[in-house]
Amino acid sequence: MSDPVIDQAAGTTCGPDADTPGCGATEPVQLGPQAREFLRALASEQRQQMLELFTGGIELTVGTVAERLGIAQPTASQQLALLRRGGLLISRKHGKQVYYRIDTAAVERSLTELQTYLHTCCPPPDEHNP
Repeated sequence: MSDPVIDQAAGTTCGPDADTPGCGATEPVQLGPQAREFLRALASEQRQQMLELFTGGIELTVGTVAERLGIAQPTASQQLALLRRGGLLISRKHGKQVYYRIDTAAVERSLTELQTYLHTCCPPPDEHNP
């Protein structure tokens, strides 16, 4: 038997036989705009490499990211902006420097939305009824 999926936006629980609006194949399932931006941000191998630099919750400036990856500072700035727009990074300004770090809470929200989407649109097969 499949685990029920909770549609957090609508506050509904969807099971394998649920006729609740937003559940099953009766209504199309869509990702929210933030989850789409999250996936776009992760679509680039270079941005994935950038994320690895922030392991352990450290903060880095654009210049440091550019130096560590061997890329131009404007390129690093553009890529960091896409990661921030995707909810993967947050920034804070200290003097003239902007420091970036992983936005753990936003990443968790996006992953939860993605998991809900996948369970709703493409539920795993019932273990007892393949």
